[in-house]
Amino acid sequence: QEQLVESGGGLVQVGGSLRLSCAVSRDIVGIDTMGWYRQIPGKERELVATVRKRDGTPVYADSVKGRFTIARDISKNTVSLQMNSLKPEDTAVYFCHVLLRQTSSAAAPSYWGQGTQVTVST
Repeated sequence: QEQLVESGGGLVQVGGSLRLSCAVSRDIVGIDTMGWYRQIPGKERELVATVRKRDGTPVYADSVKGRFTIARDISKNTVSLQMNSLKPEDTAVYFCHVLLRQTSSAAAPSYWGQGTQVTVST
């Protein structure tokens, strides 16, 4: 069963808006951060925005600051990305991601969604 399920991707014109949402399975416990990455074919996956679950502290890529807003809804166990003033360079597959709390010397486990396509046309 998929533990991260994205929705909200689609085709939008330049300057338009989309809202992505990721439903996180309640079977995943010990989450530190939740967020979104994106990937363009031939390029490495890059961070878009993350939010710390316990206090809502966000981190944004410089390219999306002032245009995108990340938020988590603890009661619904979701993380969303409101995308405004979209540009063609925002076109990518967007992946939901959760990072668990790190304990001792072990690397923190993480989870990825399957991705949702966002296409911004002129």
